[in-house]
Amino acid sequence: MPDPQKNLHLLWRAGFGPAVEQWNDLDRYKPDQFWQALKQSSQKSPDPIEVASNAIDGLVMGVRTFAELSKKELDADQRKELQQRNRNGIRDLNTIWMRKMVNSAAQLREKMAFFWHGHFACRNLNVLYQQQLLDILRQNALGNFGTMLKQVSRSAAMLNFLNNQQNRKDRPNENFAREVMELFTMGRGNYSEKDIKEAARAFTGWASNFQGEFVFRRFQHDFGSKTILGRAGNFEGEDVLNMLLEQKQTALYITTKLYRFLVNETPDNKHIEWLSERFYKNGYEILPLLEDFFTSDWFYETKNIGTRIKSPVELIVGLQRMLPMQFEDASGIMQLQRGLGQVLFYPPNVAGWPGGKNWIDSSSLMLRMRIPRLLLGEDDWNLQAKSDDDVQMGMMQSMQKRFEGKTDWSPLIKACEKIPNEKLSERLAAIFLQTQKSSTTLLLKNYIDPADRENSLRSLTAHVLSTPEYQLC
Repeated sequence: MPDPQKNLHLLWRAGFGPAVEQWNDLDRYKPDQFWQALKQSSQKSPDPIEVASNAIDGLVMGVRTFAELSKKELDADQRKELQQRNRNGIRDLNTIWMRKMVNSAAQLREKMAFFWHGHFACRNLNVLYQQQLLDILRQNALGNFGTMLKQVSRSAAMLNFLNNQQNRKDRPNENFAREVMELFTMGRGNYSEKDIKEAARAFTGWASNFQGEFVFRRFQHDFGSKTILGRAGNFEGEDVLNMLLEQKQTALYITTKLYRFLVNETPDNKHIEWLSERFYKNGYEILPLLEDFFTSDWFYETKNIGTRIKSPVELIVGLQRMLPMQFEDASGIMQLQRGLGQVLFYPPNVAGWPGGKNWIDSSSLMLRMRIPRLLLGEDDWNLQAKSDDDVQMGMMQSMQKRFEGKTDWSPLIKACEKIPNEKLSERLAAIFLQTQKSSTTLLLKNYIDPADRENSLRSLTAHVLSTPEYQLC
């Protein structure tokens, strides 16, 4: 039978929460029906997000490579112009992808692309390269992990970010090989330092051109014999990736990370081992693994509901799905991300965002609870960028402004039109909060004005979204 709380749990974990138009469906359909709909709507391959129309638009590589290039070919004004063009391009890539997270019916695909964006964390100041990497993640989000791993490993964004352009015969750079093992596949402690050194030799010569195309520079490659994970041979980069995929530890590492993201920050080893074994036997197919997650009885246990702190992106996107909004200044979304500590395409380091309780501190919690009024233009803000933020090239910024936006209240008013005034607070608490407290519902009743139903809905919504409980999903 229908279970609204379980449906909400699924929509938040397999997507970015319910759209306001789905509210009344929560009481009509079973979780399995919602899951089938999520799969169906995400089957089609996504159209790429294109903000860098050609190679010239993304000519600037990373900061280091750009500095080398500029000395030879560009004057100071040209360097400044190209840097600004890339920053603007990445800003546009950020806001367009956020818009897709909000509005796309392919919620499962976009949510998983968001997960892989954190897993394959990459900060590269070339908009073309970031655009190419995002396309890889969105195309493969529900496909095969091995295929995605190989495409990411050959991407210009990752090769440059992890310094493999400098990985050459007789002068190996170990950064790329280390992160492929530690962060992308097996996890720390499941390989030796010698494995990293030998794997780095296998990746020598892997590079890209200015157009972002993979290039194998054979004269920079070490063709000698290497010993990696107990096997000896004349290995190349592709061989190393295949060996890593052959390790069951890779399946276990990925499954554990997904469990923390989709189910609970506290791992359940029994469930993870079962999931991992099936993931490995299925050849790293992602969608069947997700099916195992979202159709298991234990996924819907009370201990797993309302236990995750929403990341800043999940919080912002979820709010916009609940309250359709249009923003006059798209950069305001990035400012909000910056204030909360998570800006798409600017992870703090190669390990990505740590998540969990790290999302909350005294300043970010206060900002989170003010967001509904900020987004509705009822409050001014004064944001201080987090110290690990690099959106403004390492410069801290304070911002004080009135957020210019327009909220369409008509879908919410329509969704609540059959609910009597005395039930409004209970209904909104049930929709917005995964962890409900009777005291919260009682408090909300104070904001009901029987003489002005529309104003009551706005006031109730702003207050329920400002509760600490709304930070959880």
